[in-house]
Amino acid sequence: MDFGDRLKQIRTSQGLSQEQLAEKIGVSRQAITKWETKKGLPDIENMVILAEIFKVTLDELVLQGTQQKEPQPSLYESETVYDIDESKHFDIRMGSARSLLITSGSDEKVHICLRSDSLANLGSLYKIKLDEKRNKLDISCVAKKGISRYEAEAAVDVCLTLPAEYANHCEIDASTRELRIEHLRLRRLEYDGDAQQVFIRDVTGSVELTGKTDYRISLEGSCPKLDVNQFCANAVVQLSDPGAYRVVNNGRKCTVVYRRDDSVSDEPLCMDGEGLICVSGIRSEMVIDCTK
Repeated sequence: MDFGDRLKQIRTSQGLSQEQLAEKIGVSRQAITKWETKKGLPDIENMVILAEIFKVTLDELVLQGTQQKEPQPSLYESETVYDIDESKHFDIRMGSARSLLITSGSDEKVHICLRSDSLANLGSLYKIKLDEKRNKLDISCVAKKGISRYEAEAAVDVCLTLPAEYANHCEIDASTRELRIEHLRLRRLEYDGDAQQVFIRDVTGSVELTGKTDYRISLEGSCPKLDVNQFCANAVVQLSDPGAYRVVNNGRKCTVVYRRDDSVSDEPLCMDGEGLICVSGIRSEMVIDCTK
């Protein structure tokens, strides 16, 4: 991915049109078009402004746009593994983290893995509590020595792997900068909490996101139903295949608008696929981003 593609990806994921970004920088819309279509590059001053607007480093903005780096393993890791022998309802409280990955595994175990590049003593900082009942498993991630939310959201990554054979319904309460729901084999997932960026890819069941903060959602592959339930907030849903979905507004005083390229309209686009995107909640807005 080169710089032009990277710029467009970040701009659309943050819900900005070319005109809005140009106004923030103090350049013309044609300049943004020129950068995104690889006909020119911004000068260093505008590069710095772009990084500040997108809240990324210059390396993330420029270097990741010109080369793909292999993901580096975290320096420190603490994993809890628990055997499951029947279908369960999972009730999980994960607290705060920099990122949270929810996925399915092929074995009959729940894996809760904490990773960090800077916190060497994860095992002493956190305790994983499990309470198993007949058809339910409660999981709590408890900070034992008062690690702050700021520290957790700056340094701790969580990977939660559920057994595909026995996972049925999962409720998760967490706060994270990045939420990834990938390759998940589950009838229903309910997520309650903050998440600045949400990535959903290849899910067999329904996903419900509930929160009071804005969401930036990227939806790829299969997902039968996405329900976004917000209170006085905004959600931008970027679709890799808009034709695979229908949009339904079930909220109270909620609005839905559609973006394609640089045009925005409240007139529904031709979307009549089998997948369903539902808008719930109160006084919230959803932007369906069909920009390719």
